[in-house]
Amino acid sequence: MIPQDFIQQLLDRTDIVALVERYVPLKKAGANYQARCPFHNEKSPSFSVSPSKQFYHCFGCGAHGTAITFLMEHAGYSFIDAVKELASQVGMTLPDDGKRVAPEEDHRREKLYERMDIAARHYRQALKAHEPAIAYLKQRGLAGETAAKFALGVANDDWQPLAAAFADYQDPLLVEAGLVISNEGKRYDRFRDRVMFPIRNERGQVIAFGGRIMQKGEPKYLNSPETPLFHKGRELYGLFEHRRSIQHEDRVLVVEGYMDVVMLDQHGVDNAVATLGTAITSDQAMRLLRLANEVVFAFDGDAAGRKAAWRALENSLPQARDGKLLSFLFLPDGEDPDSFVRTQGADAFKKLCNTAMPLSDFLFNELGNQTDLSSQEGKVRLATLAQPYIAKLTQAPLLTRALRQRLDSLTGLASPRTAGERNRPSGHPSQLDKFGKSLRPQSGSQGRAAAQPSAWRILLRALLHDPSRASQLTDLPEVAGSEADAVQAVVSLAREHPEIPARDIPDHFLGRPEHALIMQAAGESIRLDDDFDINADFQGALSAVMNQANRIAAKEFSGRKPSEMSEIEKAQLRASLKTRKPV
Repeated sequence: MIPQDFIQQLLDRTDIVALVERYVPLKKAGANYQARCPFHNEKSPSFSVSPSKQFYHCFGCGAHGTAITFLMEHAGYSFIDAVKELASQVGMTLPDDGKRVAPEEDHRREKLYERMDIAARHYRQALKAHEPAIAYLKQRGLAGETAAKFALGVANDDWQPLAAAFADYQDPLLVEAGLVISNEGKRYDRFRDRVMFPIRNERGQVIAFGGRIMQKGEPKYLNSPETPLFHKGRELYGLFEHRRSIQHEDRVLVVEGYMDVVMLDQHGVDNAVATLGTAITSDQAMRLLRLANEVVFAFDGDAAGRKAAWRALENSLPQARDGKLLSFLFLPDGEDPDSFVRTQGADAFKKLCNTAMPLSDFLFNELGNQTDLSSQEGKVRLATLAQPYIAKLTQAPLLTRALRQRLDSLTGLASPRTAGERNRPSGHPSQLDKFGKSLRPQSGSQGRAAAQPSAWRILLRALLHDPSRASQLTDLPEVAGSEADAVQAVVSLAREHPEIPARDIPDHFLGRPEHALIMQAAGESIRLDDDFDINADFQGALSAVMNQANRIAAKEFSGRKPSEMSEIEKAQLRASLKTRKPV
């Protein structure tokens, strides 16, 4: 494991502007640099790079990170490769945890890439003379140009076809790369008598293979195992070939099979990807939602297809964001994307995608089939079933509200309240509620005053500009509200890790309710001009928060006798009286 202090030193020495500019043309915009976002399709620039904070942020799709993150998400590097690349640029040597590493070990991944490339070239060459495979692909309607674009090949029907490609068939790296199986002293190829689909990372390097059987048999598809190069829960087939089209269309289609991707491409639908033999993972969903505003899951209409769609919904919910569209398309009986596009054409398939069922409809349709809404018990059951799924929408507050409203409409019941709400007597708003309400703009407010951020938002923004300010926030009042929760969470993190740089804070909250707000506030901090007095802003907001809390506390205690108060409440009353204005 690479020590965290090494990572911090590496990022401190890296010029993120110079790095990003190798991939994206940047223009100076005040203290920062701007460009059209490389992670999603847009017409006007919303992607900002901060040289002072050394991170990037997109105000459109929410992409955010450091130089390491950029290489991983945009250039397709693994974490280790990204660190190595940056270290080589700034003249740093990776620590070896006190162990001496042999030179050949240091280049292990590069050697694995070499072996995968050799295997891919061997399979492509073998296809040229393999009549059964050529006949199979022609029967499927595949054109030679399409096979060349996706670098399709074939593994011969033999125990050791790759022995012709590698001088040393006993090379242990062939096993590590997933090309060869070693079992009780016997070695043989993993892939035999199959059409071969190379799986490439975003840099175009072959990292794995999918093999499709040409005759009847199981498994229909055989994939490479997990290797140092290949993690099937992260990669997507066709993403390398279709990335730019996905960004241009602002829509990505997720299908089940490699052949679906290939045949859709051949007929002009070049924004499809396929998962690698499993349901889509949360990591894959996050990558796709960064590339496009709409993700359409296209599945067969049978029971297996609906089951796969439901798993896709479950795993995508934590990555859903307001303004992004997740929808589900179920093809007619007996059809898959491959067969449909061959018989009906690309235009018909695209029109079919336009009729895909939105996530909300699919969610409530499936859950509604599990209960009877004609009875009160059935309505309660629907509310109980839906709540865990709605709770997964940690990054989409507006969608969460919409789903709760729909659930209330379907059941006639109020959506389940939070623990804090359940413990509160009805009809008696808490002191926290009063305080939170007092900080929100009044409904009739207009102009500049209505657009001003709350005091809690200003505190959060200032913390993300300089986490050391957490030392000044020792007695913050406990207040209900997402912005107050985010401030308290960042304060706790900064106290636990006093040396943490501002650029690293958002990553600590991935998957947590505070993440979306923290990302927004971090983006706002980029936009502050150099001459903006953020410290004065911070001090003013802190004073406002404390004074408001004390005034509310004073009002709460004003009707009570000292003999009815605890010592803690008396101390709170004395503190609150200090902030009361003289009459």
